Parts: sequence; structure tokens; C-alpha cells
Amino acid sequence: MSASTLVGSIPQEDLVDSPVISVRDLVHRYDDRAALNGVSFDVRPAELFGLLGPNGSGKTTLFRILSTLMVPVAGQAIILGHDAAKEPSQLRREIGVVFQAQSVDLKLTASENLQHQGHLYGLHGSALRARIKEILERVRLADRARDRAETFSGGMQRRLELAKGLLHGPRVLLLDEPTTGLDPGARRDLWQYLSILRDEEHVTVLVTTHLMEEAERCDRLAILNQGKLVALGTPTELKREIGGDVIVLEAKDPEALAMRIRARFGADVRVVGNQVRIEKDQAHRFVTNVVEAFPGEIDAVSIAKPSLEDVFIKRTGHRFWTEGARTSERTDNPRARKH
Repeated sequence: MSASTLVGSIPQEDLVDSPVISVRDLVHRYDDRAALNGVSFDVRPAELFGLLGPNGSGKTTLFRILSTLMVPVAGQAIILGHDAAKEPSQLRREIGVVFQAQSVDLKLTASENLQHQGHLYGLHGSALRARIKEILERVRLADRARDRAETFSGGMQRRLELAKGLLHGPRVLLLDEPTTGLDPGARRDLWQYLSILRDEEHVTVLVTTHLMEEAERCDRLAILNQGKLVALGTPTELKREIGGDVIVLEAKDPEALAMRIRARFGADVRVVGNQVRIEKDQAHRFVTNVVEAFPGEIDAVSIAKPSLEDVFIKRTGHRFWTEGARTSERTDNPRARKH
């Protein structure tokens, strides 16, 4: 049974009105550290939804809870009407999961990998053979059905992982850092295919990522930092909250420069790392005035349209990648080091 057939059996009003995934006040801890601290959001039907965050943000812990591999300390995750903690068996039949770690058996052919996957879901005989043919055509691997997976490129192996996750026709697909290790072309192909799943098969897709350019491709985002939800919305909505362009000034003494710019121009100035950051309309005019006011004190100037990185800085006060975020993965879940 195809994903489109499954979706076709759902009442139209349910597709429009009810969230497919509902996360409410999720809390999880490792010893005395909070990996998730009251996270809540909804994912809509046929939506490509992203969980964006640096290492240590809690996104992999959240992914494990949604995929029924972990029970939260508190809160609730409801997917397709099933409580992920209380009804894991029922939920696993209706979701597809693609983990960051490879699960493809490289010594088996593409068809053999899918045959074993199908048996796990009770598929057999001609129905399974037809479904394998259909799904391999969908991920553009039909001509390699009898080839061992070890002969595939990284992008092809990832598409085979997707085929395994989609074999049983799930209405929800969960992917954890799916483009890890892929070259830029394979990354682009994978995201194009996720868009096709959303648009043509009406599959709801939730994907974790730490890459800004991938997050831009999502319909909506939940941005996590240190276990908390710091932003939720479409990429355009989130960037719109930045007032004007983003000016970045580099100086030998950024704190002193920021203080003087505030005093002289009354601007809202923020020091992030060793940079002075200002959000301003008509940025080019403002930069000219600042450089003229403080000759010789500014080493470099850049002006750019707002990015998701700027949204993260505005909400958290620090850059997306910090030493704390990079090292915190060593103190996170001992079974899932990356978050």
C-alpha cells in the first residue's frame, strides 16, 4: 500500500485541522543536565518541518523520543494520535525512521535490504515484491535493484535508507541529520526528494539538522538551544524579526567601540564574540557615519541581509557554534553523543 493510498483514507478535515505531531512540555535529563526543558510545538499535515540546533541543543534527544526509542522524564509527544511513550508498537507501524547511523547491509543487494525490512512489517510474497519495485523506482534505484549496496555511492546508500523508511507507506517520516557525509550534489538531491514526498505523497517530514542552508528549505522550523525552544516559525517569518540589515564590525576593542556607538548614535548594539553587531535600516548610510565618526578604530565591515544565524544570535545572545555547544556533546546522552 502506498503512502498516497494511506493518506487518501484520512478524512479531509483531519488533514487540514489536526496536527500530525504534537509535542507538549517535553522534559528529559541526563543526570543533572537538562537535555530538553519544556519543549512544545505542533507539526502540520504534509509539512516539511525542521529541528535546527547546534550540538548539545537537544534535537537528537527529541528525535529519539519521537521515534519511540526513549521515554521522556515529563511531557508528551503525540504522533498520529498515538502517545510515543505509551503506544510505541502501534506508532512504529505508522511512521518511517531514518537514523543518522547507517542501517543498510552493504553485503546485500538493494532488493534484499528492502525484503528484510518488509518482513519486519509483515509484508510477504507478491505484495512485497511489488512494493519493493515501486519504492526503488521512487528513489531512482530501480536499475540497481540487484546490485550490492557496497557498490553504491554515499548518496545512493542514503536513498536506499529512505526506501527502507518508506517501504511500509508511513504517513510520517522522521530523519536524523540525513545528509551527514553526503557531497553537495547528493544533499541537494535528497532535499528535492523530501519536497516531492511532501507535495506528491502528502507525507509529513520531520528532519533534524545543524546546517542553516538545509533549514532554509523547511516549511517551518523549531530552533533549539541548550534544551529549550528559542524560535518557531517559517524561515521568512523568523528572519523578518531582524530589524533591517545586519552590520558586523570588527575592531581591536569591540566592547569599547560598541559603547561609543551607543553613546554617539543611540543604536541598539550587541557584542558577540569579538564582533560588534547592529541591526539597522539603510545600513550603508549608517556604516558610513560610523566609520567617519571613529576613524582607524574599525578593522573590517560587512553588511548582509538577515539570516537564520542572526535569528539565533538575537534569541540566545551568542553565535550558533560556540565552544560550549561543541563540547557539550561529550556530556550528553552516552548512547547518542550528537545533539
